[in-house]
Amino acid sequence: METVEQAQVEIARLSEDLRRHQHHYYVEAQPLVSDTQYDRMMDRLLYLESLYPALKLSDSPSQRVGSDLGTGFPEVRHTVPVLSLDKAYTGDGVLQWIQRCRQRGEQRLSFVVEEKIDGVSLVLYYEKGLLARAVTRGNGFVGNDVTPNAKTIKSIPLRLSRPYDIAVRGEVFLAKEDFAALNGTMEVPYANPRNLAAGTIRRLKSSETAQVPLKMFAYEAYFANPADAVHSHVEILRLLKALGFLVNPSIAVFADTNGDIFPTMTEGQDDAFVQGVYGDIPEYLGKLEQQRSALAYEIDGLVIKVNELGVREFLGYTGHHPRWALAYKFDAPEAQTGVLAIDVQVGRTGRITPVARVKTVKVGNSMVSNVTLHNQDYINLLELAIGDTVAISKRGDVIPAVERVVEKNEDGNTTCQLPAECPSCKTTLVRNGAHTFCPNGDCPDQVVGRISFFVGRQQMDLEGFGPETVSFLVERGLVRDIPDIYTVDYDALVGQSGFGEKKAAALALAVEKSKEQPYRSVLVALGIPDFGKKAVDLLVNAGIRSMKQLLEMVDSGDSETLVAIKGFGRKTVDSLFAELSDSKVRERIARLELLGLQFSEAATTAEETLPQIFRNQVWCVTGSFERFAPRSLALKEIEARGGRTTSSVTSKTSHLLAGSGAGSKLQQAQSFGTTVVDEQQFIRMLQGGEGDGSR
Repeated sequence: METVEQAQVEIARLSEDLRRHQHHYYVEAQPLVSDTQYDRMMDRLLYLESLYPALKLSDSPSQRVGSDLGTGFPEVRHTVPVLSLDKAYTGDGVLQWIQRCRQRGEQRLSFVVEEKIDGVSLVLYYEKGLLARAVTRGNGFVGNDVTPNAKTIKSIPLRLSRPYDIAVRGEVFLAKEDFAALNGTMEVPYANPRNLAAGTIRRLKSSETAQVPLKMFAYEAYFANPADAVHSHVEILRLLKALGFLVNPSIAVFADTNGDIFPTMTEGQDDAFVQGVYGDIPEYLGKLEQQRSALAYEIDGLVIKVNELGVREFLGYTGHHPRWALAYKFDAPEAQTGVLAIDVQVGRTGRITPVARVKTVKVGNSMVSNVTLHNQDYINLLELAIGDTVAISKRGDVIPAVERVVEKNEDGNTTCQLPAECPSCKTTLVRNGAHTFCPNGDCPDQVVGRISFFVGRQQMDLEGFGPETVSFLVERGLVRDIPDIYTVDYDALVGQSGFGEKKAAALALAVEKSKEQPYRSVLVALGIPDFGKKAVDLLVNAGIRSMKQLLEMVDSGDSETLVAIKGFGRKTVDSLFAELSDSKVRERIARLELLGLQFSEAATTAEETLPQIFRNQVWCVTGSFERFAPRSLALKEIEARGGRTTSSVTSKTSHLLAGSGAGSKLQQAQSFGTTVVDEQQFIRMLQGGEGDGSR
């Protein structure tokens, strides 16, 4: 084993080499070594640091891996201005703003145009060249310290090439391609890359942040020592690049005439800034807007800044934004409004959903006054507070959503926090995953929600049972759970508020008629989390046709049978088993069955007669067929005879039905030793009613 002195020397050497390799790979996009070589160096460093933790450097590259220890996000006061920008929506508006700056600046000016990255604003504070803390924008004056997470972002240098005391502002983002790959694996998909980036930067464990390929473009710097300062924004960008930051290369500089752009723009530099005069700006803005969709990352506009830093100081700030910078915003199907309040709603499963009450605004073709905020994590990533000005969109042209905070409130309101107690029953709330719940199943709001769902048009379809009727019955104590709607004496309600003889008779008739609803509808109406119509159809079509069968599987712990059903995931099955193991749910089901509801479904004649020759087999289908076109016809034949089907070949695949043109799946099947069946063999199996006996 090496001595402490030898370990110290090797740790220093590995750290220096890894820092260099990280910069060349993640910033310069020019790797110097293979991934295997890099991994070996990192593994060696991690091993040495585990043996000698006291020798771990403060800027060790191992921090890119992150930690499994949970961490909070303490509030930190910014020492540099972190304000929003004033906005313009037309090229003429930009030119008018430039003219005002020129008049106030009292000298010739140049202006820099940069892409406005649609990401998460972050301020990095360096002390003597070492990253000391990373802070979110927050309300512009106070943000959250997310340093451990920021250190996992490979394009953020942990040590600068010069020992500056400096604050660097940048935008953390996720490339479109990375977002598409990651979002498909999410339990609850994110609406856009920015929201996923914001959620990731606030993960409680930095090791989780490290798994997401976040990047950061640096675009502004503030020097603690005036002697270190430069004189123009162009020089800031060049300095940031020299210090090891990733800087967006899409930069343009405009002046009164081309001769006004100072000589250092081109002398001895390898950057390729676009240069032009003021009159070129509208055309340039339009060009970048057209190219927006082709970019590897999302932008929501452009930023125009006064290039001369001395003039910036002279122009100064308003209470909301710097006078020396402007955001040019692209047209988007959204509107801006103010947040009046943030209320919470209790759902039928006890889930707590915050809702923003906003000043009514037109978005698309509808008026919006209420917008769901999903959960506390969503509020946190927006850093949303009452009084903020927000951008509202309609995702999918249907659901209103808060996309981002445009302007922070002037009242000092901080990020909204969900209450500790249920607003309906005062029970202490609990956190489960990303969401907050009221654990009291008898909570009045949950009861109303549960019954309203059960009687709804898409479930049991009890005509006349609107929200007001359900609330009335619950408030009067006549209904405490779903089965109670079948025992109420509706005739006795005649004469009470809103109840006439006609309505009472209609409710009684609807209750009796609902007993004819099929088992599938009853099972959906029970409102089991993550278990809707599609899941119920999969369950029944797989041969589990009664509640008795299902409960026996739950009692025996036989979850694997359900997991094996194509279309079922482990989360869905676990949710179903957890719900059906609850004594109150079991009592509810037993009462409903005694009251005459349908809890079984008979098999069709065809299903009863088809031999289950493919039971316990897993089939994949690939290639083209004469008889089974489209291939879904073959899948149906397999499933009708007890087999499972899958879209890919794995070690668990027992059979591959291979048609003409079978490609990589055939090769995979052969490598796994999977039984390969051609179309004629498959037809003979169907006609003979016998499988091949394998597996």
